[in-house]
Amino acid sequence: MTAAASPRPWWRGCTIYQIYPRSFQDASGDGVGDLLGIVHRLPHVAALGVDAIWVSPFFTSPMRDFGYDVADYRNVDPMFGTLADFDAVVATAHALGLKVMIDLVMSHTSDQHPWFRESRSSRDNARADWYVWADPRPDGTPPNNWLSIFGGSAWQWDSRRCQYYLHNFLTSQPDLNFHSPEVQAALLDVARFWLDRGVDGFRLDTINFYFHDRALRDNPPLPPDLRNDLTAPAVNPYNHQRHLYDKNRPENLDFLRRLRAVMEPFGAAAVGEVGDAQRGLDILAEYTAGGDKVQMCYAFEFLARAPLTAAYVAGTLERFAQAAPDGWACWAFSNHDVARHVSRWGLNDAAVRAHATLLAILRGSICLYQGEELGLTEAELAFEDLRDPYGIEFWPEYRGRDGCRTPMVWQGGALNGGFSAARTWLPVPGEHLRHAVDLQEADPAAMLQHYRRVLAFRRVHPALVAGDLGGLAAKGDVLSFLREGGGERLFCAINLGEEAAEAVPPPGNWGPVGAEINGAAPGPDGVVRLGPWQPCFLVAA
Repeated sequence: MTAAASPRPWWRGCTIYQIYPRSFQDASGDGVGDLLGIVHRLPHVAALGVDAIWVSPFFTSPMRDFGYDVADYRNVDPMFGTLADFDAVVATAHALGLKVMIDLVMSHTSDQHPWFRESRSSRDNARADWYVWADPRPDGTPPNNWLSIFGGSAWQWDSRRCQYYLHNFLTSQPDLNFHSPEVQAALLDVARFWLDRGVDGFRLDTINFYFHDRALRDNPPLPPDLRNDLTAPAVNPYNHQRHLYDKNRPENLDFLRRLRAVMEPFGAAAVGEVGDAQRGLDILAEYTAGGDKVQMCYAFEFLARAPLTAAYVAGTLERFAQAAPDGWACWAFSNHDVARHVSRWGLNDAAVRAHATLLAILRGSICLYQGEELGLTEAELAFEDLRDPYGIEFWPEYRGRDGCRTPMVWQGGALNGGFSAARTWLPVPGEHLRHAVDLQEADPAAMLQHYRRVLAFRRVHPALVAGDLGGLAAKGDVLSFLREGGGERLFCAINLGEEAAEAVPPPGNWGPVGAEINGAAPGPDGVVRLGPWQPCFLVAA
């Protein structure tokens, strides 16, 4: 079979639905979501028309960072269930036609992980170099100026070894030393364990943090005019450095090739999280180019606080295309780490629908975060309700990530929205109840139905799933481009503003499609007149 005739890999152009297990569905009655709760609600996910689920961490953990501090990579935390329960998630998802991706946290572990307990016990044990240890400066201060994303120095003193260890996140999340071949081998074995168990791929947490500079050189300062809040809130001094040496190291490329080689026999795929405020798109391109590293990555450009404009979207897509013509992005507007985009960008109902449509027509794979399909807003929580250490540290200027992690609402008239009969780990916002799944199921005009329609529209047009992108233009609030592939050529335009606007397709014989998602048609003069937040789709005859 020639390459041109080869079937499209499942991940290329797929739609992924992120599940945050603590907040999806409680089946055990303790107020915390779990794996059997996911099993129960998977039909809702399949009915959306997505291709895969991404399940945030469920591994054994002390939960200092809610599962992103792993104490055992090969087991399920009792809070979420058992390995048999996870097997049920995989079996149910596969029966519904869904791939399963799990969140693999490789850059660091919990300080309760047996690897770290052994590593910190002495300077000459079998795992002494499995983490990043360094002697103090002569004056006793940390070895360099690296900062933690969660605030303060990225170095923590350990009295057992009388050395500092590196933690890019919480002090209870020590960084693994990827310069150790044994560490790399152990982590690749973890990936094999879950692939053997039936998973179809991984979301790779903090993929650009794996390696550090061996010489532990200081990061240079970043001029104030170049600082932004893409990877850390503006109040965090982390933004004051150019992160050249604590992450983004070139050695990472060889490890990603090794990981790709482990996944290939299983037909598995990975999407990497690239956390960098200055070089995010460049790293995304670097990690996905060439077909020998990870299949797709996402940077934070569309997870930023600034609203999307036609010019910004066009510039972002153009920059990525120039950096890696053969690379592949995975775009998202919301996830478990940022304020929900409905609130973050102050969107009204029409704007929310337009953004859902925009996401569905971008070149790349796309990711939805649980509750996004309901149009959920960011929850406003009192300080005493916060659980996120990040929000507690920087309150009140930064309120943390709890506002996007509140429980899903399934039944508008039920206790806690049908999530749990017990007191929930985070409050269920009263304003979310009117967005509950059962209420939207009964309303053909509901946001849930719009998401189903736009995803169906994406699926039936091969040019949107995996086609090329060209003719990119931004004129005022109107973003337009061509998508071409699978024997189809589409002209797409969308008004990202509150005022009426116009779009003019290229010369040719075009016919309108997409009326079911409010797509406008050309007038007799060939000009498309767009209402506020309205799209247009034309297919070449």
